[in-house]
Amino acid sequence: MMIFRNLSQEDITLDLATKGKHSALSKIAVKIARRTGLDDREVLRGIWRRERLGSTAIGRGIAVPHALLRSISSPVASFTRLAPPIDFKSTDLDPVDLVFTLLWPRSEARTSLPALSQLFRLVRAPLIREGLRLAQSPEEVMAILESEAGRSTRSQRGPTALEGWR
Repeated sequence: MMIFRNLSQEDITLDLATKGKHSALSKIAVKIARRTGLDDREVLRGIWRRERLGSTAIGRGIAVPHALLRSISSPVASFTRLAPPIDFKSTDLDPVDLVFTLLWPRSEARTSLPALSQLFRLVRAPLIREGLRLAQSPEEVMAILESEAGRSTRSQRGPTALEGWR
């Protein structure tokens, strides 16, 4: 799996302090916007548009806020670890501390669901979640994600929907 092939250390934030869900998503949107040259209000509006349909918390302390945007031509991803964890209205009621934020080109919407599915399979592994929670640096996060991505790639046939992530 090539989910994080283009993810850089600048796309990783560890121990972000927030006052809640809105604060967390706002800070994440600003960081993504600065990194990509997008408008932070557009990023936040897109994420909230999806979040209003139902929480993007998937359980076990993980949330995957995501949005389809017309203004991008390739997927954008970031990883944020929150400290302390926050209420994200998860169905399992666990507070969220691991946030994978995904922005997808609206023109490529058909590839977003397989990409989300791959991410969900990745974070289903307890050792991955624990490693991400204990990582001391963006480099460690990258090593964890790349290690698992390499294992998954060897078991797949052909390119994945996420090869263009940055």
